[in-house]
Amino acid sequence: MSITKIFVIVCLLLGFKGLGQSEVLFQKATEAYNEGEYQKAINLYNDILENGKHSAELYFNLGNCHYKLDEIGPSIYYYEKALLLEPNDQEIKNNLGFAQNMRLDAIDKMPKTAMTRLHDAVVLALTPDQWGYLAVAMILLFVLGFITYYVLYSATYKRIAFIAANTALFVSIFSVVIGYVGNRDQNSKNPAIIFEREVVITSEPNERSEKVFALHEGTKVNVLESLEDWSKIKIADGQTGWMPSESLKLLKDF
Repeated sequence: MSITKIFVIVCLLLGFKGLGQSEVLFQKATEAYNEGEYQKAINLYNDILENGKHSAELYFNLGNCHYKLDEIGPSIYYYEKALLLEPNDQEIKNNLGFAQNMRLDAIDKMPKTAMTRLHDAVVLALTPDQWGYLAVAMILLFVLGFITYYVLYSATYKRIAFIAANTALFVSIFSVVIGYVGNRDQNSKNPAIIFEREVVITSEPNERSEKVFALHEGTKVNVLESLEDWSKIKIADGQTGWMPSESLKLLKDF
């Protein structure tokens, strides 16, 4: 047996071992949660994260643990991370809503135009990955319809196959475009959650500048840029300002 094959087998065995350990830790963490030992469950879930394993279910359970301990910032943080992985999961949305109701900040969102609402309704109907899967499925249907068109003899059936194939091709191209737009929109945003009880937002990246407003634990912001130890953020109502980077945690740090 060659050294290359031995190396591949060892890597596979180590991968299966790590997966098994994560499953055991997840089960122990769930048992701790059911027994009301929330901090113990958090420690076990974090051990899984340190092993490089993460999932929407894991982040959702971490959010539940922190919520039970009245830790608003961490609970919202982990619910939001779970929602990034499963954006259409209603249970995650419900629990996130409960946690958000415990925040001190009530920020009104900027009103959306009709075009923006239409854009969101279409682009956010599926995740970028799901739009990609749909595009691949439609390409396969297009190929199948194309083959069927040349195999059939009946003019009626050939017409149906021709229309079906072209429809599948159109849907595939549409899915690729929408998936690209959705992925671009996602990459243009850098969301984060504030972890400080209260943080003062300033007009410039230094403590001597004008104090613009204050935000509190659990508030979601979008990080526009960073400068040394400061981050420029934007909140839902459109206001911007600077705050210490250590007072927030990025959501896309998987």
